Amino acid sequence: MSEMISRYLNELSAALAGADPATVQDALSDAEEHLRTALDQTLSEHPETSENEVVKLIIEKYGSPEEVASAYKEVEMRTAPALAESKNQKDRSVVARIFGVLIDPRAYAALFYLIISLATGIIYFTWAVTGLSLSAGFLVLIIGIPFIGVFLLSVQGLALVEGRIVEALTGYRMLRRPIFARKDLGIWGRFKYLVTSGLTWKTLVYMILQLPLGIIYFTLSVIMLAISFWCILRPIFEYGFDLPWLMIDNISFYTPGWTMPLVMIVGILWLILTMHLVKLIGRMHGGFARIMLVKKEKVVDEGRLESAIPSV
Repeated sequence: MSEMISRYLNELSAALAGADPATVQDALSDAEEHLRTALDQTLSEHPETSENEVVKLIIEKYGSPEEVASAYKEVEMRTAPALAESKNQKDRSVVARIFGVLIDPRAYAALFYLIISLATGIIYFTWAVTGLSLSAGFLVLIIGIPFIGVFLLSVQGLALVEGRIVEALTGYRMLRRPIFARKDLGIWGRFKYLVTSGLTWKTLVYMILQLPLGIIYFTLSVIMLAISFWCILRPIFEYGFDLPWLMIDNISFYTPGWTMPLVMIVGILWLILTMHLVKLIGRMHGGFARIMLVKKEKVVDEGRLESAIPSV
């Protein structure tokens, strides 16, 4: 990579200090891709031109690191995830916080994520385990390395898909760009990057863990909701469908009439508790997904992007 491009990325990374790790990585990926593509295209059309002069002109058109960083920060403020936590939420009264969860779209989005997490967990777990098993088996064959490369690329693709789902349903900012922006790495360079990138292996761990987490999320959500609606809909179940509260040895037990309102109130309170718990789990999983699927980019002198665990 051109030293000027490397220096530019270092300066851009410094200018974005304090910004969201996902924003930093997206900005660096965009900048590197634009600068590399423009440089390659210009040199192919005018091979006699000095590389440093071309890069200098491209950077002048693209903008200084400070200008680009400022633009990304401004865009990030305008395009924050729809379900990101609002500061106004913390200013509400205690009563509004407790009962407001019943009309909070964040709670329902988190509930939807917890329910579908079982299906996505099965898909991710199956793909990861099957891919790792086949990769180990094919390693002694000539197709081993190409297969591993394609499999690791597919893992990064699934990570982007999962990141978009997590961002949409939990409000946590995730990556919006693919892992590769550089075109000069070549096939072998990309393969080495995939194998040596910590993000690749953290993503695989995330995919494997998603199955047990999905089972827990789905089971907990369904059971909690079932208890809530079983209590809230007691009048319909008993008076409309003649479904008893409990049946032991063919003996049916019905809810005493005077306790019916109390049972319904308990069901409503249980539903409120369920939605708060669901929202909390959704936020916790969003933070976990950021740790596993988002890396904080750091540009070193050689121009290579290295990863570090981001602070959430």
